[in-house]
Amino acid sequence: MSSSTGGSAIHIVDGVTVVDCQKQVRSWSLLRSIVKFLIPSCNHNFSEEQQERRRGEYYNDPYQYYLLRRRRLRSLIPSNINTNLTNTTKITNITTGTIFGYRRGKVNFCIQSNPNSSTPILLLELAIPTAILAKEMQSGLLRIALECNYSVPTRRSSSLLSMPVWTMNCNGRKVGFAINRVPTQADKKVLRLMQSVVEGVGIISGKKLINSDEDDKQHDHDDLMYLRANFERVSGSSDSESFHLINPDGSNSQQLSIFFLRTS
Repeated sequence: MSSSTGGSAIHIVDGVTVVDCQKQVRSWSLLRSIVKFLIPSCNHNFSEEQQERRRGEYYNDPYQYYLLRRRRLRSLIPSNINTNLTNTTKITNITTGTIFGYRRGKVNFCIQSNPNSSTPILLLELAIPTAILAKEMQSGLLRIALECNYSVPTRRSSSLLSMPVWTMNCNGRKVGFAINRVPTQADKKVLRLMQSVVEGVGIISGKKLINSDEDDKQHDHDDLMYLRANFERVSGSSDSESFHLINPDGSNSQQLSIFFLRTS
């Protein structure tokens, strides 16, 4: 079976389905249009007028703009330094980021040092269903802010990304909690199947994912959708970090960003 979106063919088979980002996907807007194809029902519950109103409420709200700008600055500037952005030293590197989830499940966010890494740096289960995230992505801007506090059982020397629970905000709205979890056998299988994918969006057939893992029985025969790309990793301090999607054309327009912030 195949279909076409924005001039690029998407082939859905009993394996890993991928759009070659290097050759076909040149912008974040095309990535979003492909996600719309992958979840054709994501606009079903919202009229065009309702979606326009939701976008307007968010983009035209000065407070939301202030929050995003403040989070961005805090992600770049160490908390013990009082200076402007141009004089700030930031540590950056490039990592592989994968957003994936079953059609009828929640979204996961995985960070790896490279596409072939067998041990993720981070695996989070986000408090948002796959279909809802697709709706947010279609607005053209996706900001996920994750915040946690130092807790009694956690040592202050613990690394930021090792924190177990995060309060999650998606495009300025609190949506629940994100959980840092250990990869299951099903997760490892998904990552193995995607080792050849450097950048792309697509579907892995549910038939390909059938396994004996009791934790994933509920997802048997359910297709898994994913977006994989290079992310710029920015470390502002030991308590602030952010990941920004790098467009396949090499630009970083920061239209998809994930922020991590730890407070006392």
